[in-house]
Amino acid sequence: MKKPWMHNKSELLGFRRELRKNLTPAETFLWKHLKAKQLDGKKFVKQHSIGNYIVDFYLASDKLIVELDGEVHQNATAAEYDKKRTVFLNDLGYTVIRFENKMVFDNLKSVLMEIKENFKK
Repeated sequence: MKKPWMHNKSELLGFRRELRKNLTPAETFLWKHLKAKQLDGKKFVKQHSIGNYIVDFYLASDKLIVELDGEVHQNATAAEYDKKRTVFLNDLGYTVIRFENKMVFDNLKSVLMEIKENFKK
């Protein structure tokens, strides 16, 4: 069951808006293929908060989170933070899938296929 107090906390609104206005190039590229129900009629949203975390893309109907990782994620501190965050989200019943930014540009077709494979049957 969705806990309304857990989603889009008002204290994170400004930060979410800022992130939406300043998407990374990879987020912008992928969003062009997810927005407006373009992927199998599924309604994704961008920069959605769950608890104290803001996720890149969220599909409520399937409890699916898509995260894009750039160079900033390639150090031990960031990796530990990402792991903790994924465990928190998994414990709430969400599926989290991650892609490196480069993968979105170099292999968009397989990225979209993997996202589809994680839709609830």
